[in-house]
Amino acid sequence: MAIDESKYTTSTQLMLNTLGLLTLLPLAPFINRFLPPIVAGGFHIDLAVSFLISLLIVYALRWVFRPLIIPAFLLMCGVLMINKYREDYTFTNVLNDYKGMVQGNWGTKDSKQLDILSLYPRRVESYRDKTVRGLREKVNYQDSVVRNFSVKHSLDYYDEYFYKYGKITRFLSLFRYINGNFKYVLDSRRDEYFATPQETIQNGLGGDCDDHSILMTSCLQSIGARCRIVLIKGHAYPELYCGTKEDFEIMKQAIITLFPKPVIKELYYHELKGEYWINLDYTARHPGGPYMNDKVYGLIEL
Repeated sequence: MAIDESKYTTSTQLMLNTLGLLTLLPLAPFINRFLPPIVAGGFHIDLAVSFLISLLIVYALRWVFRPLIIPAFLLMCGVLMINKYREDYTFTNVLNDYKGMVQGNWGTKDSKQLDILSLYPRRVESYRDKTVRGLREKVNYQDSVVRNFSVKHSLDYYDEYFYKYGKITRFLSLFRYINGNFKYVLDSRRDEYFATPQETIQNGLGGDCDDHSILMTSCLQSIGARCRIVLIKGHAYPELYCGTKEDFEIMKQAIITLFPKPVIKELYYHELKGEYWINLDYTARHPGGPYMNDKVYGLIEL
C-alpha cells in the first residue's frame, strides 16, 4: 500500500517532488546508455523510453516511501561526480544526450549528395587509371602496425556509449583521433606519392589527402568497418559504410550525440540502392561534413 502523505507539509512535499524530478533528469540518459537505439517513424525515441522507465522508478520510490528520493538523488549525484574523475558518464554527457535527441530528431537535416555516384554508378566502377590502382594497392588493413594502432585509438573516446552504439563508438573514436592529429604535407611537385598506412603512422600522421584516405580506410577496416575511397576533382576522401536507412539513422544519432560542438546542422552522405555511405574527409570537423565538390571521377571499392 502507498504510504500516508498527509503527515508531510506542503514545503516538504515540494522539496521531495523537486528532488524526484532532479533524480529523474540525469537517470533517464544514464539508463539510455544501456538501451539499443529505437527508431520509430524516423524519430529516435530510445531516450523517451528511458525517461518513462526512470519515471516508473521514481514513482515506485514515491509509492513505497517518499523520503527514499533523498538518498536516490544523492546516489545519482555521487555517481556522476565520481565519473567526472574517472572520465566516464558525467553531467556533460547528460546534457549532450538531451541535446543529441533534440538535434537528431528536429535540428539536423540529411543532405544526400547528388553526383555521378548517384546518377551514373557504372561510370565509376572500373579502375581505369594509375591513381585508382595506386591507392587501392597501398590500402592494408592486415598489417600488425595498422591493427595495433587502430585498436589502441578506437578505445580513446566514447567508451561510455559502447553499450548503446556498439562498434560505431570504436569507428568514431578512431576517426576522431586520426582527424584530430593528421597534418597536411604536400607531395613532391614531380611525383604523386602514395604512402602506406604504416608509413603515415610512423611519420606522425603527416601526408596529403591520398595518404589520409589510405590510412583511414586501412585502420577502420582493421577493426571491422567497410570503407571505400572516392576520387573527385583535385581531391580524395574516404567514406564509411553505414548500412541501410535504419542503420544510417542510428549512425546519424551517434554522430550528433558524440560530436556536439559545433552543433551539426546538416549531415552529408551518398546513397544508392539502399546503401548509405558517410564522408570521413580530413577537411570535416565531424563525420558527414560537407563534400569539397561533386566532380566524382573514380570510386575505389575495398
